[in-house]
Amino acid sequence: MAPQAVAVLLSVVARLTKEPMKPDEPTWTPPPPDAEQPPAELRRILRLFHPYRGRLAVVGLLVGASSLVSVASPFLLREILDTAIPQGRTGLLSLLALGMILTAVMNSVFGVLQTLISTTVGQRVMHDLRTAVYTQLQRMPLAFFTKTRTGEVQSRIANDIGGMQATVTSTATSLVSNLTAVIATVVAMIALDWRLTVVSLLLLPVFVWISRRVGRERKKITTQRQKQMAAMAATVTESLSVSGILLGRTMGRSDSLTKSFTEESERLVDLEVRSSMAGRWRMSTIGIVMAAMPAVIYWAAGITLQSSGPAVSIGTLVAFVSLQQGLFRPAVSLLSTGVQMQTSLALFQRIFEYLDLTVDITEPENPVRLEKIRGEIRFENVDFSYDEKGAPTLSGVDVAVPAGGSLAVVGPTGSGKSTLSYLVPRLYDVTGGRVTLDGVDVRDLDFDTLARAIGVVSQETYLFHASVAENLRFAKPDATDDEIEAAARAAQIHDHIASLPDGYDTLVGERGYRFSGGEKQRLAIARTILRDPPVLILDEATSALDTRTEFAVQEAIDALSAGRTTLTIAHRLSTVRDADQIVVLDGGRTAERGSHEELLNRDGRYAALVRRDTQLAPAAAG
Repeated sequence: MAPQAVAVLLSVVARLTKEPMKPDEPTWTPPPPDAEQPPAELRRILRLFHPYRGRLAVVGLLVGASSLVSVASPFLLREILDTAIPQGRTGLLSLLALGMILTAVMNSVFGVLQTLISTTVGQRVMHDLRTAVYTQLQRMPLAFFTKTRTGEVQSRIANDIGGMQATVTSTATSLVSNLTAVIATVVAMIALDWRLTVVSLLLLPVFVWISRRVGRERKKITTQRQKQMAAMAATVTESLSVSGILLGRTMGRSDSLTKSFTEESERLVDLEVRSSMAGRWRMSTIGIVMAAMPAVIYWAAGITLQSSGPAVSIGTLVAFVSLQQGLFRPAVSLLSTGVQMQTSLALFQRIFEYLDLTVDITEPENPVRLEKIRGEIRFENVDFSYDEKGAPTLSGVDVAVPAGGSLAVVGPTGSGKSTLSYLVPRLYDVTGGRVTLDGVDVRDLDFDTLARAIGVVSQETYLFHASVAENLRFAKPDATDDEIEAAARAAQIHDHIASLPDGYDTLVGERGYRFSGGEKQRLAIARTILRDPPVLILDEATSALDTRTEFAVQEAIDALSAGRTTLTIAHRLSTVRDADQIVVLDGGRTAERGSHEELLNRDGRYAALVRRDTQLAPAAAG
């Protein structure tokens, strides 16, 4: 199917000569499945193979050599039938037969080497794509993950990139190989008999048209199928997690979740069948016609002979049919490759959507690196809004925390307490004012400085499904066993770990569910102690614990906070009494500030919050 492949290559070359297109604005909303593929996509796909152009050049040489060797065999066959056998030349017959055997051996060797190199290149390209997507997602702001289902992200990396395996490992090589084989075969056919060649290629334009129609149809279905796979992956991730199982069973929704998953799977079955059968009858028709071509060639040769036209020798006729049959495999393969390439464009498009996402929080071109961090934190007239069109979450917040000092931020739900703490490690960036660390705007610091400077212990402790020791070493990969044990002792969790049958090798389970809430918090504290940051953020670290457990965890927090700049986001006011400074937020603004005693004496909002806590304390204790 040479014209199909030639059309693809010429299209790429033509587009490369045009002025570069202006890149579209990145968006999290994928384009409709029937949208036209932008020319930039083809250029971009080709660039994926650019680092491996040397290996691909070797593949090209092997492909060319294999094609030349392949077309030699029919000519050897013609000489056997027209010369060696009729003339009884045994020596020539032996040489020609040996030549045919050698061509088969050489083709096999070339094929193995070609497969090895092309598969290696393809797998490296897939590795590059997976790594690029994962790296891009690691750089995305927290807002992206609050708006995106985890299963969707996993599906892009696993299903979409996995679905491109055949394309990147074999399609490019197959295109070059089959295109070369088709061109070489057609040239050889013309050399044998141009009239029979014309008869053989009469239906080629029809085949090209059919394959393009099938390709567009499959591309559209593939986009829908990948979206459905992502939806199903998200359902599995959410409903089969520990939290999902607990929620489903306690709410009596297990049957409902099973029904929902069944419906998702049924939709996927329909799309998979449609994808497999799209254009199948039309492609089968091409196969039937191609398989019937030898009969047409014999018929045409017979008609030519009966009409007293130029005779075609038996050797030429057999050699031509052999070439024509050899043309069948690469021609059909090229048709399939064209279909597969159009289908794969849908997968590449989904991957490129993630690679093109805007990274809002980036490191400056010439970042500031602080070798010695004192830990002074300042919020200077800070404004912040999650949505440009919505009301501001923080407005005009102006607070300073000296190095080694402690600040507690309290207020009603939704007042912006946690948001204020997110601005220090740059989980979000301010929309007005600035946040500084040791007098330097955090937006001017390098990421390594921020990572070394700030430790966070939040209400929701996340533990990996790994051993206790591995979870602790996440903060300091080169930590010794003695350092890990010392951190655990400081967090008052060592005795419990030591009592477990496997000690520090105990698997914590999915999200740490083998440990209680207080134990997980103390593991998180031990992890932070091991990291030893000069600035500590405690984001409602004890709010989800009962009073008795809170006291135990608070002792560990007190040990952790000693000598560090501490920013405490508190729901229970009993944990903030000893803070150097307390700020009361209300509607994103600073309503009050001062020490515990000063604020009580004012009898304002803080005093009202204290009275509320005092009334709720007996109920919580019970």
